[in-house]
Amino acid sequence: MSLIKRDTPRPIKFTAHVNPYAHGSVLAEFGNTKVQVTVCVQESVPSFLKGKGQGWLTAEYAMLPSSTHTRGDRERKGASGRTQEIQRLIGRALRAIIDLKKLGERTLMIDCDVMIADGGTRTTSISGAYVALELAIRKLQKDGLLSENPLKDGLAAISVGLNKEGLAIADLNYDEDSSCEADVNVVMTTSGKFVEIQGTAEGDPFSEDQLQALISCARQALKQVIKSQQEILRA
Repeated sequence: MSLIKRDTPRPIKFTAHVNPYAHGSVLAEFGNTKVQVTVCVQESVPSFLKGKGQGWLTAEYAMLPSSTHTRGDRERKGASGRTQEIQRLIGRALRAIIDLKKLGERTLMIDCDVMIADGGTRTTSISGAYVALELAIRKLQKDGLLSENPLKDGLAAISVGLNKEGLAIADLNYDEDSSCEADVNVVMTTSGKFVEIQGTAEGDPFSEDQLQALISCARQALKQVIKSQQEILRA
């Protein structure tokens, strides 16, 4: 008997060039979750990289006050632990697919702002960030600032979880995420290699067979994510 109940993501939509001032931008929508992602280029690098002939990529993540059911305060005194963890995940994931030496001594700043949060905000951010990053690289090449494309692969992410019956479901919304027995985020390259897997049991521990079902579920769902990314990038 299959341990997978649903391996298709919610409706996906990417809208490119939503910010005229950013080098690359996209509105990423997975179901009701909406994240605006922008990429801005700074012609400098952090002090620890100066003179080394390579660039840097870093990410910031924020949830707008009205993005959830109840208004959340802005993090004016500094990012919370959760926010810092997500920012690091986004940055790590994107750095895995870019050759920083080919970037030159410049920094790519990725900003992910959650407009509506209905589950999967970090994975939506990553999937959208890859699209915005690709658009930014194209602009740098068009402007003559890069002689070759530093991107080594594509990137996409999805959340998967186990429901109360122990079956895997893809792209959890808020209600599903709140009631699931396990929650796993999977980040993969377009070529099918794993970049990061984050997972934990929210209730009872899960078996190795269930873990394999979660990964298989994620792989299948990510095919649709990648297809949607490629469609907007070809447009």
